[in-house]
Amino acid sequence: MWEFSINLQSDKGELASSIFNILRKQLSPLKAIVARSEEGSYISVVIAVERALRPEAEVILLRTITLAICQSFKSDFLDRHLHLPNQDEIGVTAFKKALINFDKETDYFLISKALNFNEFLFLESFYQFKLTKLRDKWGELIRLANENRDYLVSSEAFFDLLKFLIDNLDICKDEIDVLEDEQGYYICEEGQKSAPLSSSALVSSLIDLSPQKINMYYKSENRATDLLKLIFDRRITFLSDKEESTIEFKNLNFLSK
Repeated sequence: MWEFSINLQSDKGELASSIFNILRKQLSPLKAIVARSEEGSYISVVIAVERALRPEAEVILLRTITLAICQSFKSDFLDRHLHLPNQDEIGVTAFKKALINFDKETDYFLISKALNFNEFLFLESFYQFKLTKLRDKWGELIRLANENRDYLVSSEAFFDLLKFLIDNLDICKDEIDVLEDEQGYYICEEGQKSAPLSSSALVSSLIDLSPQKINMYYKSENRATDLLKLIFDRRITFLSDKEESTIEFKNLNFLSK
């Protein structure tokens, strides 16, 4: 058996749980053992897989580790260093999420180049000592945003820049549907329905997914629909429950789930 462990400081419990759940799901076809333990000031996520399946396991580990760094660590980095002018909360959330996803292919390359799969990885130490080029890249992007802070005081300029960032994200999905009911919003793709999302979580999720086309069935206009209409422009189609429409959703069976 080949074994590998990802170790995080104990204050990263939420991230450790996310890594554990992703690995447990994605490594299940390889019949891998995935365990989580906590001892002292560290949380460990340990995997064990047949040696012949190590290359496949490493691909999944690389994808999971890069995602953790580019989402969690980059978000913390932005929170510490990015100084945006006062804008509405949902707009600022969308702006940070767009920066997190901006040029992520280069982020992934820099991480993969520095990563090797020995017996264990201390994630914070790896980030701190091996990924200085990655943080320098993030810092340059933040410096440009901070230097133009006065320009971004204008809501029009702020959202023009936000739309530019969204337009330059890599397309990750072809087409998804979004539905709204009394519980919130749901993202639906390939016959699967997400948990209910708040307005802010919906905007963040759609930026992460970066779809080519969005079909959105909503009950009433609000700040979220206004923002989505602005930043996704022609990629989003709105369908109000007050309108007659002949557009058919491909997977309407999830409505009864």
